[in-house]
Amino acid sequence: MQRIRRAAWHSYHFSTSPGHPRCQVLRAKLYIVMEIQIRRACLEDMPAVHRLVRELAIYEKAEEAFIATLEEYQRDFLDGVFQAQVACDGEEVVGMVLYFMNYSTWKGKMLYLEDFVVKESWRGKGVGHLLFQAFLEEGKRQGCKLVKWQVLDWNEPAINFYRKFGASIETEWWTGKIFFDTIN
Repeated sequence: MQRIRRAAWHSYHFSTSPGHPRCQVLRAKLYIVMEIQIRRACLEDMPAVHRLVRELAIYEKAEEAFIATLEEYQRDFLDGVFQAQVACDGEEVVGMVLYFMNYSTWKGKMLYLEDFVVKESWRGKGVGHLLFQAFLEEGKRQGCKLVKWQVLDWNEPAINFYRKFGASIETEWWTGKIFFDTIN
């Protein structure tokens, strides 16, 4: 479990408005403290994780493709199919990373990041940085040679975010998949 305290100063004071000497503008000092806890997810977090993935599907303009149920999330989490970490502000889950162990025949053990979501209202406040750093640390802790994920080619904010960590973004591999419910 990791607790991070973020702080920001905002300075305000009373001053005379230019051109209006009798009007005063309020400016005051405000100190904002945000305490974010990064921890391993538990079964009780699965409803929040499920909601965040739906939020991601909406952002990616693919909500209709999001068909996994909360019950499947809970069952698969208990069966160890995936692991997750959550970012919390008090009791509220504001972000998460969901990942699982994978294997590269060329490199060895790797952690695959399936989804990484921060609530829209919490983006730009450092929560994503903390979550991604926790994911990288988990990969190292589990003895992985690398971590891997996919990012949509149009998602420039995400691509730029990953590049800040020194990630290489491959463009030469195409993803193949088969949905079993569509095979006759």
